[in-house]
Amino acid sequence: MTVDALDAQQAVTPNAANQIFWRYWTASTVSTWGTSVTAVAMPIIALTMLHASAFEVSLLPAASFAAWLLIGLPAGALVKRYPLRATQVSMDAARAIAIASIPVAYALSVLTMAQLVAVTLLLSFADVIFSVGNSTFLPRIVPKAELTRRNSIFSGTNSVSQFGAPALAGLLVAAVGPVVSLVVDAVSYVLSSVILQTLPNPGMQPNKTRGPIVQEIKEGISFVWRHPVMRPCVTAATAINFGCGALMALLPIFVIRGVGASPALVGPVLATEGIGSLLGAMLVGRLVKRFGSARVGLVGVSIAAVGGILLPLAHGPAALYLFGLGNLVCALGVVMFSVVTRTQRQADSPPEILSRVMGTVRFVSWGAVPFGAMAGGLLNTWSTMTASLSLIAASMLLSVVIVLASPVRGRRSLESV
Repeated sequence: MTVDALDAQQAVTPNAANQIFWRYWTASTVSTWGTSVTAVAMPIIALTMLHASAFEVSLLPAASFAAWLLIGLPAGALVKRYPLRATQVSMDAARAIAIASIPVAYALSVLTMAQLVAVTLLLSFADVIFSVGNSTFLPRIVPKAELTRRNSIFSGTNSVSQFGAPALAGLLVAAVGPVVSLVVDAVSYVLSSVILQTLPNPGMQPNKTRGPIVQEIKEGISFVWRHPVMRPCVTAATAINFGCGALMALLPIFVIRGVGASPALVGPVLATEGIGSLLGAMLVGRLVKRFGSARVGLVGVSIAAVGGILLPLAHGPAALYLFGLGNLVCALGVVMFSVVTRTQRQADSPPEILSRVMGTVRFVSWGAVPFGAMAGGLLNTWSTMTASLSLIAASMLLSVVIVLASPVRGRRSLESV
């Protein structure tokens, strides 16, 4: 099979396409495991080594999603203009260099909170381009009928990483320290880039007739806004992600300062999200076949709301366990909703504007994460942890209201028939 074999889907045998998918999956999985180490290590460095305030810690998850606000909209058009495989490899290389700068600064005794935020922001920009590219890549190698199953595989894999990697990261941080453990993430991006180099160029080649980028962005926004299912789903996802941003900021603060537990426990508590995500990924495919994607999406946001309500109830000796349970249940519902809505976008969006649709959706929904993170950090600075966690519950409940008030409530399937 030549490098350009994917330009004609019909020329690729099922076995060859399957091999391409699993190499693509391997590259994604390797970097995901490394990234999980960073998710544990970065706030621990801020809290225990740099003695950051709650608001300063909240800047880390805020910075990690800030790029969606800054380049989320043009990201789809940018991805369309350049060779996809080369772009993905370049983003992996950029992330490896950014992460590696932290151990170097630590060795030179010049590590600061400003550098942590700056590195996180650089990673955010690379993540945006890489993520939009990935969403464009998958539908090029997977038949439409297989998208739900393949998306479930990715969600399941990410879930395993989310509960396996943080637990291992906690052990790694305890053994070698949070700064040195970041080397693992840098290496993971290098390995991912090497694997991606072995993939053929997906069918979308650079756009030779480049129109005004503003016009291309408008086309993506218009498609999402006018779609009767996509618009309310994106709105609900935005409410969910606002709460998730607050949770990302508050989780390490709750464990280390709220409960007074060891920093090594940040990993295991973070891992409860992965357990819930894995359960959601395992269930969603079967539930969609039996009940339909629209009903599964509604159940998903409802489950997420239940998890959000459990979080501010975490008090007393069992506080850590109740918090972990709330995190697990919330993640279960979020993944169910995420899988069915992502599949709907991939199935209903015309291929020529898919990257712009994905960029638009993530600009809006993921752009809520930094605001949620900073809101959680500020509220925790001014008020109690219970009040801060109540912000998450309110955000999840709002997503249920949005879905119930939309045409989704009366449908069986989210996808157009």
